Amino acid sequence: MFSFFSKRSKPTSFPFGTDIHSHLLPGIDDGVRTNEDAAAVITKLMSLGFSRFVTTPHINDVYKNTPELIRKSLASLKAFLSTTGLNADIEAAAEYYLDETVMAALEEHKPLLTFGKDHLLFETNYLSEPFFMKDFIFKAISSGYRPLLAHPERYQYMTIAKAEEYRSRGALFQVNLLSFVGYYSRPVQKMAEKLVETGCVDFLGSDCHNIMHAEALKDVLASRGFKKALDLDLLNKRL
Repeated sequence: MFSFFSKRSKPTSFPFGTDIHSHLLPGIDDGVRTNEDAAAVITKLMSLGFSRFVTTPHINDVYKNTPELIRKSLASLKAFLSTTGLNADIEAAAEYYLDETVMAALEEHKPLLTFGKDHLLFETNYLSEPFFMKDFIFKAISSGYRPLLAHPERYQYMTIAKAEEYRSRGALFQVNLLSFVGYYSRPVQKMAEKLVETGCVDFLGSDCHNIMHAEALKDVLASRGFKKALDLDLLNKRL
């Protein structure tokens, strides 16, 4: 497929507007620590072309965040940003860790934090495929959610065959932008590129935790994998 960007050395900014994966609520997970940190990261991301942010704090055994706490933290950050003159469009969902707790929440019909058209961002352990992965996808979809797997390229158990199977069952995939420049490792970069080549990517996200991540994103613009990803029908553009 022809891409406008294929004839250019590199795009000058991220052209899809919305970043759907970040950790910008101060002090509630391993992301930014202060309101000032959040403002600095958001300012940098806006300079790279992002205009809207869905920040997604962790919900897991370490960071036992609740929807109420996340909403309160978001309101506090937005109040602070309004005092700085930074006009940032920011909302919050969550990045759920796939374990017995989130499975129970589905079974008990507890409301989970989503964005867009009920997109439910989740992650797994990095080493082995969760034995209830397929059951989770089925139950999430049956409950009206659209399960979205965060950074599939980073999981050691992931293969293209598994990716295609999960997607055939209804899961969506979100690749981290920094994976395209080997930020996490060369094998992760290769998997990200394979996912793009096979069309197994629905969203791109920064997974930005701090100003170092934000500043490193500029290198992504020149990467081969990122430019190829722009040929895909990325759902970021529809939010």
